[in-house]
Amino acid sequence: MPQVNVSLPEGLKAWADQRVASGYYSSSSDYIRDLMRRDQQETEHLAWLQAEIDLGLASGVDPRESADVFRDIRAKYLPENG
Repeated sequence: MPQVNVSLPEGLKAWADQRVASGYYSSSSDYIRDLMRRDQQETEHLAWLQAEIDLGLASGVDPRESADVFRDIRAKYLPENG
């Protein structure tokens, strides 16, 4: 596995050591890998979310009154029992 050396200020090194000492991580490297994986997942999620927002904005404005929109949504997703 390729290696990367990272220099940390004392406070961050102490924090990483505490996380390892907690028993959740087996090493500082394990902790850093987990942080990077989480950052990657968050970045991908934010990109997906932004794309969905862009789609919504590009779709235009519904000409119906808001009460009609909510009524239609309720009818579609909360059908009456009977």
